[in-house]
Amino acid sequence: MSTAGTIDRPTTYDPTKQAPIMRHPSEPFGSHTPRHTSATESRQNRNLEMQLIPEALARAHMQELRREAESQRTAVRLVAARRMQRRAERASLRARRALAMAVMQ
Repeated sequence: MSTAGTIDRPTTYDPTKQAPIMRHPSEPFGSHTPRHTSATESRQNRNLEMQLIPEALARAHMQELRREAESQRTAVRLVAARRMQRRAERASLRARRALAMAVMQ
């Protein structure tokens, strides 16, 4: 018995067994409107796209977390560099004072 799936009971939930979504890379996600396809193929494409939405959201979330972590690392490096620069300036002033004291005596 090979009946086509419905919206309530699709033929399969496995995205690999569904019809591939053909969209141009420049199109935003979810803007695909199939042309010259049957109602079953349209439902399967929509079903596959709906299954891939959480994956796309998770990917975007992880990219955002990566960007935040990188900016935080950059800020920590900047603070450390400023701290080392102040330490070096203080050491330079101490060396100048010591040199001045040695020349004065």
